[in-house]
Amino acid sequence: MQNYKTVTEEATAEFTEKRSRFIAQVAPVQNEAEALDFLESVRAKHREARHNVYAYICRENNISRYSDDGEPSGTAGLPVMNVLTKQGLTDVCVVVTRYFGGILLGAGGLARAYGKSAADGVLRAGVCEMIHSAVYTLTMEYPLLGKVQHVIGERGYQILDTDFGAVPTLTVCTRSEEGAALCNTLTDCTGGKIQIEPCGTRYCMQAIKEAL
Repeated sequence: MQNYKTVTEEATAEFTEKRSRFIAQVAPVQNEAEALDFLESVRAKHREARHNVYAYICRENNISRYSDDGEPSGTAGLPVMNVLTKQGLTDVCVVVTRYFGGILLGAGGLARAYGKSAADGVLRAGVCEMIHSAVYTLTMEYPLLGKVQHVIGERGYQILDTDFGAVPTLTVCTRSEEGAALCNTLTDCTGGKIQIEPCGTRYCMQAIKEAL
């Protein structure tokens, strides 16, 4: 399965251009239904706004949609969509709300304003890569915990959960193709005194420091 890029969390970014307020609202979504639900929630929140321009891309059914929502054709929805495609993002919905300030911006001005608003929103939300990963549960005695945690951090494996019970249990993940290496490394560093239980696969988030 392929890795993909999306936004880390919901976020809002706002700026004013010639007295018009542009408010970008960004959310990660799993499918078109979630994108439409997010769009409707924004519309309900900003019923007084003249425009709620949107764009979304979903992996499920390979769907991408955008709307100018009453702005001149090509000046609003497309610039928002271009921000998403430029970054290679998917499973994301962006809605840019505009409260008209009484001054016309012209086609070029509108396109720049909507594009800037969407880019600001994505930057605020943060971009991450979703890595198809192998997941394992690790069980060991407490004297080995520090060594195991050090190796996990050193090799770039990710700890998803920690349970400090009678014996410590860590849930970790790594790229699917590196699963065997994880098992071999941890077995070697503990002298075989660790129980490693495969727990299937899932997508794990890896932050990307600079989005735009």
